[in-house]
Amino acid sequence: MNGNATSAHQNVALLSLATTLPDRVTTSAEIESRLAATLKRLRLPSGLLQRVAGIAERRNWAEGQTFESAAIEAGEKALAEAGIDASEVGLIINTSVTRKHLEPSVAVRMHHGLGLPSSAINFDLANACLGFVNGMSLAAQLIDSGAIRYAMIINGEDADEIQDNTIERLNRPGIGRKEFMSEFASLTLGSGAAAALLGPADLHASGHRILGGVTRAATQFNDLCVGSVNGMYTDAKALLKGGMELVVAAWEEAKKDWSWSSMDRYILHQVSSIHTDAIVKAAGLDRSKVPVTYSRYGNVGPASIPITLSEEAATLSPGDRVLLMGVGSGLNTAMMEIAW
Repeated sequence: MNGNATSAHQNVALLSLATTLPDRVTTSAEIESRLAATLKRLRLPSGLLQRVAGIAERRNWAEGQTFESAAIEAGEKALAEAGIDASEVGLIINTSVTRKHLEPSVAVRMHHGLGLPSSAINFDLANACLGFVNGMSLAAQLIDSGAIRYAMIINGEDADEIQDNTIERLNRPGIGRKEFMSEFASLTLGSGAAAALLGPADLHASGHRILGGVTRAATQFNDLCVGSVNGMYTDAKALLKGGMELVVAAWEEAKKDWSWSSMDRYILHQVSSIHTDAIVKAAGLDRSKVPVTYSRYGNVGPASIPITLSEEAATLSPGDRVLLMGVGSGLNTAMMEIAW
């Protein structure tokens, strides 16, 4: 019953990766100022977000910006960078956690906004913070099979509503330390958007080959982090313990098929300093090869990995080996290797 799901890709490359970041910067000090009365009543120290999570600031959409329009902008950048016309895209997968409604899918707005052809398959893929990597893996399989030629994985996140709702609730009389800390993770979230274009490697010599990777589930932990626009409730201690056990199990099992102990870069999902340090220690990673963006952007959900990879891309050279790694609520973990 135990083990990894392993996939290997034969002819798939990451052709381009683009991001759109919000104009408005929200510091942790600003968030804590909105919670000043509660922090004082609960005798919690100031600077909690930066000291505990390592997050100094995050981004929020300014007036006139939306997560959907930002994602479409990122998609347009990705198409332009790859030199691929929208008419050639056969699949778009939206992996956003953020959604304003249950129907229709968020993907239909992305499809329409990008001017994709009626033949382009479009749907949402939701798997908490792992959605973007899962979307890349699924698209890679369809490209390898010959079902499609080009695929776009797209994501846009908006942290405003959940943070406003959380702050309003935490400021109510009667909220205790336990309740405050169970919603602490909501205060670490940030907004942003990203898009990646995948295509056949043999047609794009300058593309970055997607070699494959693993996923692993530990769904007995399905109730440790449960969220909606109204709030996100987390058992932080149990979540960290369960997540690290899952990562280590997947890492050890993957050694049968993959050699990931000496990668040139490890691109982790950006949660906090605590989670990053725990993964580095648990997997024995070289800390100098683990770039972080959570201190400036917070946890941008599924967009965290592509945003971090996009920022790190300028430091990578052809032939470098890159491993994408993440843990998502549920719990699930995913690891994907890219040959730069």
